[in-house]
Amino acid sequence: MSARVGTGLDRLVEDAFAPLRGLRVGLVCNPTACDARFRHAADLLKAAPGVTLAALFGPEHGVRGDAQDMVGVASGVDRKTGVVCHSLYGDTFESLSPKREHLAGLDALVFDVQDVGARYYTFVYSMLLAMRAAKGAGLKFFVLDRPNPLGGEAADVEGPLVEPECASFVGLWPLPVRHSMTAGELARLFNAEVNVDLTVVPCAGWTRAMQWEDTGLAWLWPSPNMPTSDTARVYPGGCLVEGTNLSEGRGTTRPFEVSGAPFLDADALAEKLAAEALPGVVFRPLWFRPTFHKHAGQSCGGVFLHVTDRRAFRPYRTGLAFLRAARALGAEAFRWRTERYEFVDDKPAIDLLVGDSVTRGLLDRGAPLGEICARWPAAERDFAEARAPFLLYDVT
Repeated sequence: MSARVGTGLDRLVEDAFAPLRGLRVGLVCNPTACDARFRHAADLLKAAPGVTLAALFGPEHGVRGDAQDMVGVASGVDRKTGVVCHSLYGDTFESLSPKREHLAGLDALVFDVQDVGARYYTFVYSMLLAMRAAKGAGLKFFVLDRPNPLGGEAADVEGPLVEPECASFVGLWPLPVRHSMTAGELARLFNAEVNVDLTVVPCAGWTRAMQWEDTGLAWLWPSPNMPTSDTARVYPGGCLVEGTNLSEGRGTTRPFEVSGAPFLDADALAEKLAAEALPGVVFRPLWFRPTFHKHAGQSCGGVFLHVTDRRAFRPYRTGLAFLRAARALGAEAFRWRTERYEFVDDKPAIDLLVGDSVTRGLLDRGAPLGEICARWPAAERDFAEARAPFLLYDVT
């Protein structure tokens, strides 16, 4: 039987919103900001006695979560609550931060968004930028915490840290690809620099050994192409495909679990990946036809990632293995994405995602997977140790 974990929002509801009484608040949220009865935080705060919900702030995909990836979202008025809604994802990097005039008259910002535990997912950087804006405006900052769906143990930390020259909205802080922290814990980490008046309302009943299936919580889509917890599990590796001309499965019902391209042979790709003997995963060859996004309407040869052992599976290593195999088999048809990516024009997207400019060169020359992956275990150990003072939850 799965445990029933209470989110930060659930605990705030149980406490009758006591920490927010007497405050005019702005809520940073998306469709995941629901309590155990599937009531949205905006509706709850709107009705909460003694609390004034004065503004909503929508991160990437918007408050109601209907915008696709890297699509600017307009500001307006939320049709459900009637509260003004400010976009935190427009057409410029400057649009990612709350504007000072939008914070005028507020006493606090409240952040309630489900993260997926991967460095590239932009919501935690919306939180970071909102924390900085709140500090500048003299506001309090509250984080209503939610579980990390990939677990939180030190052994779950995976991948290199972002190097300063590759910082972007998919890596505004030197985190590993799998940081194994909750949004609330990351807020505490960020706050060592930001120093805003921070309150984290922690989850109840969550421990670091839990993955999403252990929580008893329903999965609510945090973004249009993150439909299941299975998607989140493969995303730390699958998102790397965004840095190429391969399809990462957008336009199919199983994005990031499915990847490929018209110029790839599905059987050859699956055989090449099977030879790596990666833990906890089996690669099934398949052909698929995206309905939108890359290669829309074209038959693509690729693989489906079947995770057979959640705890043994290493998504980032698996994603690099996929790129290495596709790079070799795709030959001249394969290319790295050079178009603008997350507001950056002067660096290939893959460099922003992996956090350095070295990995791309290793993949181009066909370096063994072991050589590529040998570069970050020390960084993983150092980060697992450095994050310890900011953790909120026990291992068991």
